Amino acid sequence: MMVKRTSMTVSTPQGLSGQLDYVGYYAFNYAPSALPPSAVSLGMPVRMEPYEDNELMSIFQMNLPEGHMLEMLQRRFGKTSTLDPMLLLAMAGGEAGIGRVFVTSPEFTPGAAMGIELSQLLADQGTGDLFQELTDAYLMRSGVSGMQPKLLVPEQSGAVFGKALLPTRELIVKTEGAHFPGLAINEYLCMSIAKEAGIPVPDFFLSADNKRFVMRRFDRTQAGAPIGFEDIAVLAGLNASWKYSLSYEQVAQILNAYCSVEHRRAALAQLFDQVALSVLVGNGDAHLKNFGVTYENPAQDTVKMSPAYDIVCTTCYLPSDVLALTLNHQKGLLAARVDLEDFGKNSCKVVDPLARIARLVEAMHVVMYTESDRIDQVPGLRQCFEPSLARFEKLVTGHPPCLLDS
Repeated sequence: MMVKRTSMTVSTPQGLSGQLDYVGYYAFNYAPSALPPSAVSLGMPVRMEPYEDNELMSIFQMNLPEGHMLEMLQRRFGKTSTLDPMLLLAMAGGEAGIGRVFVTSPEFTPGAAMGIELSQLLADQGTGDLFQELTDAYLMRSGVSGMQPKLLVPEQSGAVFGKALLPTRELIVKTEGAHFPGLAINEYLCMSIAKEAGIPVPDFFLSADNKRFVMRRFDRTQAGAPIGFEDIAVLAGLNASWKYSLSYEQVAQILNAYCSVEHRRAALAQLFDQVALSVLVGNGDAHLKNFGVTYENPAQDTVKMSPAYDIVCTTCYLPSDVLALTLNHQKGLLAARVDLEDFGKNSCKVVDPLARIARLVEAMHVVMYTESDRIDQVPGLRQCFEPSLARFEKLVTGHPPCLLDS
């Protein structure tokens, strides 16, 4: 039986940060030796006074498993342990945790995980269930949020050091649930449109059997070292359950407040592109946790918007789906189309929003042509894409696509 956790040590690559305790409420105390670079969050600078809250601080919530992965943990440990937030954080907040914050406890020290080669993840598995095998092996290190079945898996580079293969970078591996057929293809196509349009994206892949979407983690360097990542819910100081609150205009304000001066213009332009793309492809899940920033450490002025991630067409599964956040005080996807220009000019400081939308339209044309066969493998996807594309073409008539760096 697992011990109920009431205290854990928190550290970053810059050194010891402090201690997280649960004493009827959550309290985080920085260690006397903690320096500004070892702050756990942009919104929690090093100070003498403790940070206290009735709910787990949002920077730590970011590493709590959700959805399918939480269900798997409950099945495995629910009969012997109460999976409270502290225990879940002890399980998932270690070396594989999202971002640069590591949470450890002496009673819970998971062993080092063996890596797996990307080519193995992408190979056709026939009738085998590779994702279930991966779940058995990596469930205890997968504190990634979101409802979709997904795992954090160390990538084996294939390079040999002595007699051992050295794991280097890490991968996020997703599969589709029974209620969302073709979800891996769906995400691959939407991310391909983003990439074609010049939106920053991580490296991503689709398995040969179209069952697994694989993405390299962008909160790790090429050598596998962690860098800071915080989603917009964390930056806003909101509980993860509030991820559908606020508006896209407020997301722009938060990015403007936190991004370094030299990165603000690019961050706001990227936000506009991602929101416009969500309207174009029918993505009703672009919530606060699906936008974020990356940085080296809180003491350095290196904060910029993270690459785009988790872009899918939700309307092919939920035809009446709406935007995750409000745009001009409403969430309707059809109405949002006409609000994008004002959002771009007023909130994102984009000079020519329609030219940027024209670039997205052109990118969608390219992907729909090159990936036509895959589109037809996702029930209802073409029926969502084609009418939306036609409506956006009318919107941008007479506006040539802007250059990638504009």
